[in-house]
Amino acid sequence: MAKIVVIKPKDDSPPPEEGLPPWMATFADMVTLLLCFFVLLLSFANNDVAKFKELLGSIRDAFGVTVERREADNLALVPSDLKRKEIKMDSNDKRLLGLVLRIKALINEDDATRKSTGVKADQDGVLVSTDTASLFQPGTAQLKPGATKVLDKVISIMKDHNYNLVVRGHTDNQETPSRKYPTNWELSSARAASALRYIIEKGGIEPKRLKAVGYADTQPLVKNDTEENRRKNRRVEFYFHKPARDTW
Repeated sequence: MAKIVVIKPKDDSPPPEEGLPPWMATFADMVTLLLCFFVLLLSFANNDVAKFKELLGSIRDAFGVTVERREADNLALVPSDLKRKEIKMDSNDKRLLGLVLRIKALINEDDATRKSTGVKADQDGVLVSTDTASLFQPGTAQLKPGATKVLDKVISIMKDHNYNLVVRGHTDNQETPSRKYPTNWELSSARAASALRYIIEKGGIEPKRLKAVGYADTQPLVKNDTEENRRKNRRVEFYFHKPARDTW
């Protein structure tokens, strides 16, 4: 019986290339670029609220829209500064101005208090800073007899104005440690607490309106390189904070 043999034609086509097909590389590049694009969009979407408001104010200025500008942080308020034409004060600003003027009037009643005390203000309240030497014995949290002049003025302000108060204790970087106050943290905190205790006991101020904080030497006003500068850094601050603020 005859056999039938089928002869297949010879395949002369080149062998297939190894790896992924060429279109896959182009597709992968496109997906990578899209991913980078969306990452950039996400980063742009996380805007800083303060910067956004500042930008919005600049746009309004460009189109002639009247805006109310805030006072700069830690700006000392005096009547001449507050009468600038570009500043439009609302009722809160007027109350703040009234508080500043009241504090300045109380400070100016006594020469010693005027020399050792300074007043500054920002959008949240008024800061009264006094020299530690006028309030406490060196290296202790014991109030001097003359400290009542400053603290009684603070009590008077708290009774007449609906503000909260933060008492802040500060030292220089060379306070002498003792067994009772081994570091500046204990000393600054004890001084703030001592002043606050006097305000509560003598003034009858509600404790929920008061706070005491010790900062040690972490927030100097000037460099601690001379005795004069260290004296400036040894201070107690009374910050009268607006009660409407969420945090104080």
